[in-house]
Amino acid sequence: MKNWLNDANHTVVFTGAGMSTESGLPDFRSVNQGLWNQQDPGKIASTEALNYNVDEFIDFYRTRVLNVKDYKPHKGHRILADWENQGLVQSIITQNVDGFHQKAGSENVSELHGTLQKLHCQSCGKEYKSEEYVNQEYHCECGGILRPSITLFGEMLPQDAFQLALAESEKADLFIVLGSSLSVTPANQFPLIAKQNGAKLVIVNRDATDFDQYADDVIHSREIGDVLEEWNNLRF
Repeated sequence: MKNWLNDANHTVVFTGAGMSTESGLPDFRSVNQGLWNQQDPGKIASTEALNYNVDEFIDFYRTRVLNVKDYKPHKGHRILADWENQGLVQSIITQNVDGFHQKAGSENVSELHGTLQKLHCQSCGKEYKSEEYVNQEYHCECGGILRPSITLFGEMLPQDAFQLALAESEKADLFIVLGSSLSVTPANQFPLIAKQNGAKLVIVNRDATDFDQYADDVIHSREIGDVLEEWNNLRF
């Protein structure tokens, strides 16, 4: 891993829910505490909910916005930001919507599912900070509903983020997956695209994934922050 990191010309990092849960945020699909064990995503996190069940939609996402503000990036986020600053990491592709990579200092981040750090008007598209939800302000000056700038069930992924992630995956010669089960399409295709283009593929995840068989190195049952810290120390 030391040699791969030091020798790579274009390293891309792909992060999933496991990266966020180490900061304390609940995920969606874990057996015991996953949010979707408590809520039906089709009823609460969809375009249908936004259009026909807006009070419950806003209540759910205000809680999520407040949760994000209660936590902060962990050492793994900060190490990745340092690596970008040093030229070791060229970009991050993330399935997470907490904005912690940017808060830690990373700049080249493709947010496949959007972000909870911003809101926009469903009617006119004007952008707002998420503090509007904190202050219980839910309407744009045009009268439209403010919604988080995330991808809801029933919506396509933001095409700018998707195309950037695709281009980065094709350029990668080292592709590192951190904390993703790689079970959500089409995002889970990026590691394979990188591998097919000759990249070394490394997967760090709590549990095994269906893509482990394609990886050049796999690490299970360890904290992501600890693994990144170990790799960081190995470099010097």
